Amino acid sequence: MDARQAGGRIERELLILTRHLELASPRRVRDDGSALDRSAYVLLSRLEAQGPMSVPDLVDAFGLAPSTFTRQTTALLRDGLVERTLDPRGGVARKFRITDEGRRRLRADRDAIVAGLTDVLGDWPADRLRRFVMDLERFNTDIEERTGRPWPR
Repeated sequence: MDARQAGGRIERELLILTRHLELASPRRVRDDGSALDRSAYVLLSRLEAQGPMSVPDLVDAFGLAPSTFTRQTTALLRDGLVERTLDPRGGVARKFRITDEGRRRLRADRDAIVAGLTDVLGDWPADRLRRFVMDLERFNTDIEERTGRPWPR
């Protein structure tokens, strides 16, 4: 199998994986509206990993338009999941920081996602789990190197 053939098979499997994750997401499971939508989950995860970020920081990190983050941060502010803060390094830009409520909601969703993944992976042998995690980390870091957009780990 060459890289193009592998790319085609990986694309298909990622499509299927994305669909599985959507069907099993906490948002679809909880009727009370307490689950985060996908964009909020990703944005809060980044703020948790990296710390306070401004809209330009988010644009650089994700490669999306500023208007995307203006909309997302407005919704997160409204829901009390982030707060505006002064730049800790003394800059002029306001930064967004995850709140305790944002952390709580993120943790609840992450716990639900990890529980579902744990159920699927429960009977995998330890060496297969280790290889899968290492390959997935390598795949993501190779993408990050090519795009210049690393994710803090």
